[in-house]
Amino acid sequence: MEKRLFITGNSSGLGRGLTQTYLARDWSVYGLSRRGYTDTAGKIHDVRCDLADQQAIPDALARLLQGVPRLELVILNAGILGRIADMDQTPLAEIRQVMEINVWANKTILDWLKGSGIAIGQIVLISSGAAVNGSRGWGAYSLSKASLNMLTKLYAREFTQTHLSSLAPGLVDTPMQDHLCAEVDVDQFPSVKKLLNARGTAAMPDPHEAGDRIADVIPALLEYPSGDFVDI
Repeated sequence: MEKRLFITGNSSGLGRGLTQTYLARDWSVYGLSRRGYTDTAGKIHDVRCDLADQQAIPDALARLLQGVPRLELVILNAGILGRIADMDQTPLAEIRQVMEINVWANKTILDWLKGSGIAIGQIVLISSGAAVNGSRGWGAYSLSKASLNMLTKLYAREFTQTHLSSLAPGLVDTPMQDHLCAEVDVDQFPSVKKLLNARGTAAMPDPHEAGDRIADVIPALLEYPSGDFVDI
């Protein structure tokens, strides 16, 4: 039986690694991202969409998933970091921008999926340990991921035939780390030192290796109550 994955933000980073993993495992992958997934190998279906444009999302989903009766798995991965800065130095406009991608775009997608008639086995929203640890400088990102965790819990009460989880995938060596490690003052924001020390070690795998690890973990999320936040 054909297995189908719908994933957002799969043009780079962890989303690209997950896409490569599932394609290698002979899944059909339906990707939605701003830049598009450029490798045509495997059963890949791709539509480009800027998730900051809320009005464009429903049409993009309709084009991408037209005729799809069932999705075994949905991974809502797309997200942005925002600027590392103290809260009193973070304007509301910057927080709103992060929330638009990390929270409200996912709400728009979940609403569309709920009304689509597509049967869905499992939905995983990519969260972060930043949702709970409250480290200095991560204000907008932490707020967005904490909101994402609650969004997952709330929708779990409505997707009664689908299992939902928010998942903190651990450290992954993505382009985001280039910015964090090169441009952020680690003395002012000590949590970034952990990332510097982890780079180049097994504690921070590249996106493809992380994709393999996370794909292996995702079935085990079904053992948790729907709506739970799981940090691996």
